Parts: sequence; structure tokens; C-alpha cells
Amino acid sequence: MVDRLANSEANTRRISIVENCFGAAGQPLTIPGRVLIGEGVLTKLCRKKPKARQFFLFNDILVYGNIVIQKKKYNKQHIIPLENVTIDSIQDEGDLRNGWLIKTPTKSFAVYAATATEKSEWMNHINKCVSDLLSKSGKTPSNEHAAVWVPDSEATVCMRCQKAKFTPVNRRHHCRKCGFVVCGPCSEKRFLLPSQSSKPVRICDFCYDLLSTGEMTAGQSTRSDSYSQSPKSSLNDVSDDDDDEDSSD
Repeated sequence: MVDRLANSEANTRRISIVENCFGAAGQPLTIPGRVLIGEGVLTKLCRKKPKARQFFLFNDILVYGNIVIQKKKYNKQHIIPLENVTIDSIQDEGDLRNGWLIKTPTKSFAVYAATATEKSEWMNHINKCVSDLLSKSGKTPSNEHAAVWVPDSEATVCMRCQKAKFTPVNRRHHCRKCGFVVCGPCSEKRFLLPSQSSKPVRICDFCYDLLSTGEMTAGQSTRSDSYSQSPKSSLNDVSDDDDDEDSSD
């Protein structure tokens, strides 16, 4: 079906509409062989709080952006190559239901659908696209993924020292290696994580010690792939002011 749609006028027209919705700030999306599989609004778990984002699934990329005008205009376009994507289901917890993780070497995050059926359809289509891409390219699935950041609301104190309380003055930071919410003194060091940035990025002391001594490589994870963990647990070229993909997240 995808091959049949690849060069159809209907598919070209649909992709052109998506391009126009992002305006001049968005990257061109029309290339030979690219097919728009589906689209919809998903709730993305951002640093501050869950936020609605418009997602577009193509046969080779996943695109999402902020909703400016429903079904008419979006901005802050993000493009994720599907070859690098792995997805994992998330158990329902409170108001956060029908979710799954989208994991890539550069960034990983949780999204939630409105219904269980919608979640199943999204996950099935994404997995099918990834499988087809890897089959055609002969590549193996990526086993390196960026940590999913723990939301600010999950931590009232530093998740490493367990002492520093967060206030408007003593602000939260995120370790780019484990995703934990940490205080400034516990995350003063930086380390080069090539898959996330060309420059050294902020990491916590715990991860720095493991990386600098060789006990852990830049591609290994220091915690399970969960979008959040209890603050009492023992265990991107982004500015420290934003601590996420953009100032709104």
C-alpha cells in the first residue's frame, strides 16, 4: 500500500498541506518515496507538564510540532528519523493513560493517546514503518537511546544528594545521561555524549564518575527506560535555562 501511494497525487497533496501548516520555519517534507501514513494529536510529557502536540507519521520519519491553530498552523517542527526509533509501552498511572515511549539516540520522551485503540494503532504503524525501513536498509535496530527526562513535578529535592530542595532560586537541572532532576552542585560537570551533542553536556556527578572511570560508556543507560522514577530512588545541545528541546517544553 505504501509503495502504491508513494507517487500518487493524493499523497503529494497531503504532504504539501503538512508543509504549509508549518510555514517557512518548517523544513520541506516532500521527497521521492515518502508517504504520509497518518496524523493526530498526542499528549507529550514535557519537562514542566504534559502538552498537546500534533504528530505526523511518515514511512521514514516522525514529525511533530506545537499547535498554533488546530489543523491549520503548527510551529517548532521536530523531525525524527524512524530508523533510529524504538518504542515501549507505558503502564497507565493516574491521569496518564494510553502511553508509550519514543526512544532515539538524541532524545527520548513519553506520549499519550486519547484511547487504548488509538495507542495500539499508533504503535503498530510506527513499528511497521521501522521494521520496513530496517529490512530495506539491512541495518539493525539502534540499541543506544537518550534517557527519558523525569518531569520537574516528580522531584521536590535533588534526586542525587536527596538534600537540596528546589526553589525559584535553587532551580532544577536535568542530567543528560540518566534524565534525573538534580541540583546545580550535583551537576556541575559536563561530558561529551556524541549522540546528543557535539559539545559536552550537563551530567550529574554519579554519571560523570561512571563515565570518566570507564565503568559505563556514553551509550549505556544508568537507569531503566521509564519516564519517571521516585525522587527517593538510589539511583541534546540544550541550554541550561531551557533544559529541554525548546523553552516551551
